[in-house]
Amino acid sequence: MNSMDPNQVKLDELLRLTKENNHMLHKMRRNAFWGGIIKILLYAALFVALPFWLYVTYLAPVLESTMQTMNQIQGTGARAQAQFGSFQEMLQQLQQKFPSAQ
Repeated sequence: MNSMDPNQVKLDELLRLTKENNHMLHKMRRNAFWGGIIKILLYAALFVALPFWLYVTYLAPVLESTMQTMNQIQGTGARAQAQFGSFQEMLQQLQQKFPSAQ
């Protein structure tokens, strides 16, 4: 006959529940740890890799084109200044050939 002490039955049930609870807590901790690792990796991808990719894909070509345009503008300005200098020299030579009456 199965006449166990009621206290022993309660203790056995308490031990079983404690082990089950401990097992669930370990699972929760493990899931929280791996979830944290995954979250860190996602944030790293979001704040490091994504801006780098956007820069390489969109911003770098625009900046390169802008720099080429600026260099062309500077080159055009230098050529215009050189031509203006040549024009001034030509005017001075012309003035030397035809001295004004003073």
